[in-house]
Amino acid sequence: MTAEQQAVLDSETRDRLLADPGVILADRDLMRALVAAREAEVGDNVIDIRGRAMEVLESRLDRLESQHESVIAAAYDNQSGTAVVHRAVIGLLESADLAELVDSLQSDIAPLLRIETLRLVVEPAPAIPGLPEDAVTVPDGAIGRIIAAGRRTPRGDDIVLRPASPITQPLHGRQVASEAMLPIDLGARRPRAMLLMGSGDASRFMPAHGTDLLRFFAQVFRLVLLSRLRG
Repeated sequence: MTAEQQAVLDSETRDRLLADPGVILADRDLMRALVAAREAEVGDNVIDIRGRAMEVLESRLDRLESQHESVIAAAYDNQSGTAVVHRAVIGLLESADLAELVDSLQSDIAPLLRIETLRLVVEPAPAIPGLPEDAVTVPDGAIGRIIAAGRRTPRGDDIVLRPASPITQPLHGRQVASEAMLPIDLGARRPRAMLLMGSGDASRFMPAHGTDLLRFFAQVFRLVLLSRLRG
């Protein structure tokens, strides 16, 4: 720094920088400007490796910050999703009988889960006595065909997440963009069943998403449903 350039700095600023030069290192814009000034001073025929190293480090830092933000966002989404499912589970437990349990799926539980549709789909034989009208009854073998929807049939306990299929649109009762199918095992002496969820958001249920929370919800629903059937 020349005497003329040094004179540009007021004494207070100069004293602060001399006392704590680290403040420059902590400011990316200042460091970038200093490196650029140094490269301009040495000319185009000289490559300042320190400047190139700083650019590489800045790029790595940007990637780390982006990954950090993604991890925080994912953790927040997981926490938020857990709270939503817990509220829905409490709603299931508050049902007084089979009719109230099934009726509450679309009217109360679906809004808690922030989805448009939530249907109990049941094959007819052997029939469940007292099954409310809100439950959707389908022919024998239909649940397997619905889950497969032209593709290889998953294992019986698999949860399926996918874009909404034309085969399920009548079951939803309205237009949805993505859907989740949660098989419900009621035992050998009871009909095959599943929970069908639908969302207007095409990205809500995607095959790459985790299913732990949905599996927990399905397990609780199964236990509550069996309890109401026995009652």
